[in-house]
Amino acid sequence: MSDMQAGSRRKRSIWVILLIIIALAATGAAGVAWWILYHKSSSAEQQVAPPPPAPVFMPLDTFTVNLVNADNNPDRVLYVGFTLRLSDEETRARLTNYLPEVHSRLLLLLSRQDAISLANEQGKQKLIEQIKQVLIKQVLSPPLVPGQPNQVVTDVLFTAFILR
Repeated sequence: MSDMQAGSRRKRSIWVILLIIIALAATGAAGVAWWILYHKSSSAEQQVAPPPPAPVFMPLDTFTVNLVNADNNPDRVLYVGFTLRLSDEETRARLTNYLPEVHSRLLLLLSRQDAISLANEQGKQKLIEQIKQVLIKQVLSPPLVPGQPNQVVTDVLFTAFILR
């Protein structure tokens, strides 16, 4: 009987050792899994891009301009309202300080338009694209006075567009 007792104790001790090894392996695997998941979520939080800065808008008054006709009829009038999207508050302050210069440049651009070409929808869309291109690149971007940096106008939004 002593042989059987010794054999059963060995089997029990092997099982106990085996269970302890399995428990340690499972605990280690759970710890490694937690560590990996914890560091993935914290690194994902760190890689989130900061939100973009708030847009800076500058509404301009509505412009009323007599349009050029082939017969020099002054009855054709264009009402256009703009809102400028700017890059920063510094540009807004600069444009506000020189607002008469901005208005002058815009009026000169708008007064060159032809009433006949604006009579249909395609002409209006073409004018809108032309105004955006010319207004940003040639009218508003150059310095208002020598020695100043260029203005950064990112977009021109129309608030009114009426052709009479």
